[in-house]
Order: sequence, then C-alpha cells, then structure tokens
Amino acid sequence: MELIVGYIFIFMARVVDMSLFTVRTLLVVRGQRLFAAFIGFFEVLVYIVALKYVVDQLDNLWSLMFYALGFSTGNIVGSWLEEKLAIGTLTVQVITMTRPLELTCHLRGMGFGVTVWEGQGREGVRNILNIILARKDLSRLMREVNEWDFQAFVTVFDTRSTKGGVLFNRKGK
Repeated sequence: MELIVGYIFIFMARVVDMSLFTVRTLLVVRGQRLFAAFIGFFEVLVYIVALKYVVDQLDNLWSLMFYALGFSTGNIVGSWLEEKLAIGTLTVQVITMTRPLELTCHLRGMGFGVTVWEGQGREGVRNILNIILARKDLSRLMREVNEWDFQAFVTVFDTRSTKGGVLFNRKGK
C-alpha cells in the first residue's frame, strides 16, 4: 500500500509541477514576469520534493514510470489550465465580404473596439477589421463573426502589450 501511495504522490506532484511550468512559461511569453516568478517559486518546490522521492528509489522502475507519466500529463493539464485562465490579450483581424462596415457597428455596439482599414487583396480592395480583446472574449467574438459571415477570413494573434485605444467598452457588455 505504501508503494501505491508513493506512486500516486510522484504522479500527482509531477502533474502539479508541469502544470505550473506550462502556465509559467506562457505567462513569461506574454510579459507577465512577476506572476510567472510567483508561480515558479511553487513549481520548483514541488519539483524538488518529487525528484527527491524518485532519486531515493532509482532502482524502482515504477517510480520512474509514474514520474514520466506525471510529466506528460502535466503538460496536457497545464495547457488546458492556461486556456481556461485565458490570461492575456489577442488581436483578431476579420475580412468579410458581407457588409463589413455594418459588422463593425454591430461589434462596437457589443463593446468591442474595432479599427477598420483598407487592404488590397487579389480581387480588389477589402475592409480589414482589427479588434484587440481579452482572450476570454475570443469565443464570443468568433460566434458573432461566424453568425454574420461563416466564410469570413479571420486571423488571431497573441498580443504581448497594448497602449491606449479602446480594448473593451464596458457599456456594451
């Protein structure tokens, strides 16, 4: 029974450690250094405790297997967790042939900040809608765009930082 509890401990510690690692890495990429450092403190504590437990039992193949399995699972859990936290900002560009200026007004009415400019495509001038928003609002924006024009060309970019402008008008929420 003690061995099984040890295997579960190793697995869970690695899942926690790698989940924190994944979230911390994504936060660093998004410029959230202080929050990433805070998470890193706990990440390394859990890692060292799990590693010590495994190193004390290097001759036990099952300990190594649970350590590796926890590592793999932690990557999946960490990316899922980061997606659910939806930390950060995105830039979305929308090109639609279906009344783009009306779509702009509709999105602004929902509270999204939209900038429109003209671009030259293969078949002529097109309006490009540029929207900067919190990651948590992406699904709502995509629902609206898809309902408006399911064939719209949409690109989504991670935005490291912004300054000024209208990110989201609370009145439209």
